[in-house]
Amino acid sequence: MIFVLYENEAWLPPLVAGLEAEELPHELWHVHHGQLDLAEAPPEGIFLNRMSPSSHTRGHGESVDLTVEILAWLEHHGRRVVNGSRAFALEVSKARQALALQRHGIRTPRTFLAVGRDKALEAAAKLPAPFITKHNQGGKGLGIVLLESVDQLAAQLDAGAIDPGPKGQLLLQQYVEPAEGYITRVELLAGRFLYAMRSDTSEGFQLCPADACEVPAAAPEVCPAEAPRDKFTLAPMKADDPLVDPYLKLCAAEGIELAGIEFVQGHDGERYTYDINATTNYNPAVGEAAGVDGMRELAKYLRHLTAGSPA
Repeated sequence: MIFVLYENEAWLPPLVAGLEAEELPHELWHVHHGQLDLAEAPPEGIFLNRMSPSSHTRGHGESVDLTVEILAWLEHHGRRVVNGSRAFALEVSKARQALALQRHGIRTPRTFLAVGRDKALEAAAKLPAPFITKHNQGGKGLGIVLLESVDQLAAQLDAGAIDPGPKGQLLLQQYVEPAEGYITRVELLAGRFLYAMRSDTSEGFQLCPADACEVPAAAPEVCPAEAPRDKFTLAPMKADDPLVDPYLKLCAAEGIELAGIEFVQGHDGERYTYDINATTNYNPAVGEAAGVDGMRELAKYLRHLTAGSPA
């Protein structure tokens, strides 16, 4: 049995389709309000963590912290969890992501974490302009603001125009302007490269590649990142690219089995990696162009895991 921990229903259809195609019995666990009997063992099976760090934007402010406790409970009882507590600790902290990238020798933009107005201004003063702000617990590109000066940041903070995120932890980061107007997201699963995708940044940073992003603008409640179909395109990047092996080694070392890792190439020719999405989604149009159904591949991996686990 496959148990899926989730919060965002809009992300479910491609995953469920993959599970059904592989004829995998599954049960969906919506994580928002709930309870744990700590004396009771979880059911036998494989658990897939699909909790979103942006759950608070959909009225589910308790979901992330509850997921932390559920993962501890599952792992205490020896259950197999795909993207368990170690991966989730990175998923909900961009600061920890930056540290993990640095541990593995992967170039990142200079980044500060600040709590409080004065500390944010102090950090901004140490960065070249322009710079960006973002939420430490992020998702969907929320909280990303491009700023030209410390004074502009002060004015925005004083006006309440910058949201520090659900935990009040604001990241201030070196802005790397894309040399060719796009960022690249590298999709990885179970120690292998699936494909890479380019995302056009010309209209902003809300770049969720989920299936919901293909819906018409008439249904904006599904996801704030709806976009034309050419917003996301297949990148020419291959498995032998010099960045892929360090990414795979990072995932293996940090307990991440499923990830979309994003980088930007600046005008200096260097590639800066800035985001690890452990609850990655797949854009269907790009997957079709690559000849890869990401959720079907995930389902195949889960089938492989069930072969060595109790039903």
